[in-house]
Amino acid sequence: MSISGSVLFNLISQKLSNYLHGKELALRLSLICLFSRGHLLIEDLPGLGKTTLALGIAKVLGLDLGRIQCTNDLLPSDVTGLSVYDHETSVFKFHPGPVFHNIVLVDEINRASPKTQSALLEAMGEKQVTVDGKSHPLPQPFFVIATQNPAETSGVFPLPDSQLDRFAMRIQIGYPNREAERQILMGGSRRKEIYSLEPITNAEEILEVQRIIRHDIYVSDAVMEYILDIVEATRKNPFLKVGLSTRGALALINAAKADAYLRGRDYLSPDNVKFVAPYVISHRVEFSQEYARESAIKKQEVIRSILNGISAPVM
Repeated sequence: MSISGSVLFNLISQKLSNYLHGKELALRLSLICLFSRGHLLIEDLPGLGKTTLALGIAKVLGLDLGRIQCTNDLLPSDVTGLSVYDHETSVFKFHPGPVFHNIVLVDEINRASPKTQSALLEAMGEKQVTVDGKSHPLPQPFFVIATQNPAETSGVFPLPDSQLDRFAMRIQIGYPNREAERQILMGGSRRKEIYSLEPITNAEEILEVQRIIRHDIYVSDAVMEYILDIVEATRKNPFLKVGLSTRGALALINAAKADAYLRGRDYLSPDNVKFVAPYVISHRVEFSQEYARESAIKKQEVIRSILNGISAPVM
């Protein structure tokens, strides 16, 4: 892709500005997840624009979108697809499920049973699904946006640690501010208009952006030491029972690189790391009993307090 990351982000933001009132931060974090080859978990109440966000990203990037509405009777085959016997050819033919799209919106993931939740593990981790012993590669790029009801909501199954670890970030959209909500109420729902948006890029170019972020964003020794200081601090902090894993540290680096790219930089700075860290770390560590039942936002504040106690290198 010939344009810089900051120009790309501005183009995307401008395209979606009339549809994502008050969701600029959620848009940036979503793109960071996508471009860093991660997946996104949004923990929030219904009706705050999560579907509009996913649809807008898919349309403006030229990607196809699938949706899975989770219920407690959803089966794993409803996610991955299944093999059906074809009487004409006398062989079993695989029928892909809704997971076979570039962007998959998994709505209310914690209403699905643990068995169905686990059906997404291979897809998110390996970018493939296995049905009847045969592996089927998923479209590339592949990006899951899952929404989760707050834990106190009735009829939900808590996501296991192995499932949470598949998400690069956990974020909240929250209520729009007063002016943004005024614009939404005056204009009404404009979701149908998003379907007619012209894309500004395509799957091949996004894959190239992912390659640039993974391999061409420079990480200095000083910034790497800063990241290691953060990892060590999570493992020694009294507010946390279990600190960040090595896989979590890799997710932190990749997300920070994507943020650097979207800000037009070809190098990683401590500011990039500090910006993404609360969203990357808070769901990957185990909090002490004092904070275990706090909201996701409160847990992110704890992570920010830990970051504030770590000296960052001067760039």
